[in-house]
Amino acid sequence: MGCASGVGPELLLRFWHDQDQTTPFVPIVLGDIGVLANCARQLNLTVPLKLWQPGQIPREDALNVLPVSQLDPLPAWGHPTVASGRAMGACIVEAVRLIQAGELAAMVTCPIGKDMLNAGGYHYPGHTEMLAALSNAPEYAMMMAGERLRVTLTTIHRPLAEVASALSCQGITRLLLLTARALRVDFAMEHPRLAVAGLNPHAGEGGMFGREEIEIIAPAVARANELAGGEFTVSGPFPPDTVFYQASRGKYDAVVAQYHDQGLIPFKLLHFRDGVNVTIGLPIIRTSVDHGTAYDIAGRGLADPASLKAAFRLAGRIALNRRRGGDNHVS
Repeated sequence: MGCASGVGPELLLRFWHDQDQTTPFVPIVLGDIGVLANCARQLNLTVPLKLWQPGQIPREDALNVLPVSQLDPLPAWGHPTVASGRAMGACIVEAVRLIQAGELAAMVTCPIGKDMLNAGGYHYPGHTEMLAALSNAPEYAMMMAGERLRVTLTTIHRPLAEVASALSCQGITRLLLLTARALRVDFAMEHPRLAVAGLNPHAGEGGMFGREEIEIIAPAVARANELAGGEFTVSGPFPPDTVFYQASRGKYDAVVAQYHDQGLIPFKLLHFRDGVNVTIGLPIIRTSVDHGTAYDIAGRGLADPASLKAAFRLAGRIALNRRRGGDNHVS
């Protein structure tokens, strides 16, 4: 459910109310049925809520809810509490446990407030790091996925002034291998084509505008191709101002960007409403909405479930691809 004070509850209700389910999976909400019922009343949404417990067959004519918390009093919209932070952390822990036990196929996360997650006793920067720790995954990364563009990031939440010094041939190579494996296993691509964006304008222009492409990025591309074993190809580094256009037109299956905004600006230009955040490298399947808690509009009936719908569809698609491919990561 994500944060009880954010848009997560409304997203879930609208998701069920407007559902156009195209996967064989039935959604089960781990959250707080009191929060969901209160949200439905306030927004005048008719959504039947039914309690669910592991081992039961989920209802297809109702929104199935596994109650992980019983918040009392209910937190106000836009104002998370320590109790709501503890609840959102407990939902994540329980989702991982149930996937590992084979009760659930995948998890789709609504947004959390990272400050209150920590105040509630879960000391992680966010979902991704917490899930990696809970599933014992040493190698993981964030992929932003849409129908026209997929992007992974070499560096994420790092000041721009520190990006160049944070790049390494080993780190970029690792990300290329993770991205290629996700495309092969989770997206069922037989021979993925990866493109790598340079760091500097014109990809350094032969060293005139920076040498990171020559000394770090190009060697990582060469090393990844050596390790590919014919299963994928990596090209680049390319000028950042052209590579995303080429990928969006189908020339490449994913782009590895060197820093946050380099990759996310073009991605959100194309997929602002329906983008999905996928954590690659985990033994469990996790997708997420591509936005935050939106405390400023929580409880006002303005939340758009498009990203949640896309995240649910993609989680189901990945689950089916892993099962068909016999991947040993399947729960």
